Amino acid sequence: MKTQSDLQQYQTGIQRTATGSRWLLVFALGYLALMADGADVMMYGLTLSRIKDEFGLTNVQAGALGSLTLLGMAIGGIVGGWASDRLGRVRVVAWALGLFSLGAGMLGFTHSFVEFAAVRFISSLGIGCMVLVTTLVAEYVPTERRSLILGMLQTGISAGYIVVIALSNWILPHYGWRMLYYVSAVPLLLAFVIKFAVPEPAAWLATRTGRAGRTGGAGGKRLLDNRYALIFSDPQARMMFILWTLASVFVLSGFYGLNNWLPTYLEKELHLKFSSLTGYMIGTYVVAFIGKIFAGWLGDRWSRRGVYVLGCIGAALFLPVIIFWHTRENIAMLMLFFGFLYGVPLGTIGTFMSESFATSVRGTAVGGSYNLGRFLSGAAPIIIGFIATQFSIGLGFLVVGAVFFLSGVTALFVPDRLHDTQQ
Repeated sequence: MKTQSDLQQYQTGIQRTATGSRWLLVFALGYLALMADGADVMMYGLTLSRIKDEFGLTNVQAGALGSLTLLGMAIGGIVGGWASDRLGRVRVVAWALGLFSLGAGMLGFTHSFVEFAAVRFISSLGIGCMVLVTTLVAEYVPTERRSLILGMLQTGISAGYIVVIALSNWILPHYGWRMLYYVSAVPLLLAFVIKFAVPEPAAWLATRTGRAGRTGGAGGKRLLDNRYALIFSDPQARMMFILWTLASVFVLSGFYGLNNWLPTYLEKELHLKFSSLTGYMIGTYVVAFIGKIFAGWLGDRWSRRGVYVLGCIGAALFLPVIIFWHTRENIAMLMLFFGFLYGVPLGTIGTFMSESFATSVRGTAVGGSYNLGRFLSGAAPIIIGFIATQFSIGLGFLVVGAVFFLSGVTALFVPDRLHDTQQ
């Protein structure tokens, strides 16, 4: 049974969640956490050519580093999703943020492919849990504005991209790639703030209290703690898990393949100077802000599923336009338009996925399906590296367009608004 203090903690959580300013605090801290996540992901792409030169890496080895990162993210996210249902959303997010921030800073001390790969793998275990930031915020925000708020939250990733691109434009030419990684350890401080300033969501505390009341014996407790058994024993939850795993495989293959190789594509195949390259990329991700917010707004008023599907298919169809019809005069406009399309599925996936599962298994299901998708998408950077060696990076981006399209098609089978994340 739960003690009186546990019940008081649950009641306090409800009161805190109901406080208007509380969700704003959780949103602000979650936004900063996703900025750190986005900065970390983009940093590898921006430093890739310099790391290749210093360590003497081939295109396939460079792609392998990206794939190893995805493998670590997948393992960390799957374990972290389970832990967030068992131990708490806040605790897992704080520890994960601390791990990948410290690990990113340590990358500046590596001097070989093996050292970089080992440190990157360990730090990426924490990055994989950042999808749970969306789950945490979703369990705080008001239902009627959830898609818009979570769409705004996802702009934190783009903000992280922009910050690190701007920093790289200043740091890389003067101080080298290592300094950029040293600076990335700063979010370690944010992990402590989240741990001590944010209470667990009332919905999570309610399921914890409810489990205690329903499990009088150890056998029953073990059954309920096996959340994958709960997911796969429920036909609807099982189908949602399978569909979101497939959708995640496709969309993450696109996102990580694109992010890992886009800077190199602009620099090596479009022959842009690094200073111009950073300008193009900042413009692209600024416009992605607008795409994410628009997607969130439209998702509340129309359909989470419809917005996600249109965003994926739109990005898929527009990539060939960039590859085959770009010129020096129109590339800036093409990149800006693609940035908007790129942002749309990211702006609605958090709400769409979180509402596909009940609170009792949400962390496990979201973390599991999303990060199993990450694991299976780990081949994407290597495949693009291989295509780049044999043909061109641009041809590899046509594969990116194909997987974006497949993610949108898969999402057609996921219903809207199955569960309220505050219940």
